[in-house]
Amino acid sequence: MVKSSLTSAAPSAASLAGELRISLGKLVRRLREQAHPNDFTSAQKSVLLRLDRDGPATVSALARAESVRPQSMRVTVAGLEALKAVSGKPDPTDGRQTLIDLTPRFRKTLTANRAAKDDWLFRALQEQLTPEEQGELAAAVKLLQRLADF
Repeated sequence: MVKSSLTSAAPSAASLAGELRISLGKLVRRLREQAHPNDFTSAQKSVLLRLDRDGPATVSALARAESVRPQSMRVTVAGLEALKAVSGKPDPTDGRQTLIDLTPRFRKTLTANRAAKDDWLFRALQEQLTPEEQGELAAAVKLLQRLADF
């Protein structure tokens, strides 16, 4: 039987891990509430975020990046095309390939959703935290980034 690393950790570290998970989960849910709801699956969200971050890609490249079969990625991309979130155009370097990218309309929606989340979080920081607490949070964000990159 595999022993959990939490059982051997100091009680305060185990408690911190649980409280951090719960707090981050609540914060993520609150941020999601600030954007307009959508009907995207988790696979579709992952592809949309990848295209936004990395730019246009072929279905094959998306499949490799997401560790799924190209056939599965074709289904995901087809769903996104039906929702008018992505579109394809011929690859200028290889006309046999199609590059998938976010549509301009969806990019505007994505920008608006992010702005709503940023606005809510900015207001929450201003209203709920003192300047000193905001400084503490800035230091904590650096620690959270290190944990996320682990």
